[in-house]
Amino acid sequence: MCGRKTLTKDRKSIVQYLAINTWENIKDYVPNYNIAPGQISSVVIQNEKRIVKSMRWGLVPSWANNESVGYKMINARAETLTEKPSYQGLVPNNRCVVIADGYYEWKREGRRKIPYYIHANDRRLLPMAGLWSSWTNPHGKDVNTYTVITTKAKTTIRTIHHRMPVILNKDKVRNWINTKNISVPNALALLKPYDGNLTTYTVSEMVNSPKNNSRDCLIPTDNRETLDIFN
Repeated sequence: MCGRKTLTKDRKSIVQYLAINTWENIKDYVPNYNIAPGQISSVVIQNEKRIVKSMRWGLVPSWANNESVGYKMINARAETLTEKPSYQGLVPNNRCVVIADGYYEWKREGRRKIPYYIHANDRRLLPMAGLWSSWTNPHGKDVNTYTVITTKAKTTIRTIHHRMPVILNKDKVRNWINTKNISVPNALALLKPYDGNLTTYTVSEMVNSPKNNSRDCLIPTDNRETLDIFN
């Protein structure tokens, strides 16, 4: 699964890497070292151009009675997207890219859960496949929300957790959000385990609380980083 993530890059780097045309409320952007469900973060959609919008993590379907359902829908399994009513109607037109440059995962060791930070070995962005929806609250305000799509973990990540977010390279980003020209079957074919190299290392349990949001969240608990170069 993916229950916490980071976006620490500066705005210019994000715009260049993802070829962004418009960033709504760009002045409000600040790096975030511990993004948790329920928080607002940056998501890319594409109409004629690529647009960055601020959305809440935890998808609330347009037909939902209340927004609390979003906390149960922070992740969507790639294998069952077209089977779940909450997601199947979004796949044709509401595909998005969740902007991130790393994520946290917890490995169970006995009674403890040890937090790991996972990022690209070259520290590049790790754009994640997502779906988004617009829900109207009782006061008539539209609330945009999203979910991160997950898949089976690649071999080395599997030692930490059996699931991982669907991470997209630049070509896959282009095709995933091109809802006008890329069919649903072709889009779903993109939802595979990441084929790039990832680095993993343990971090402090301070990341367990979303109140902790600083560079300290990324400090390894020892000096050994594991470079994923085999799978």
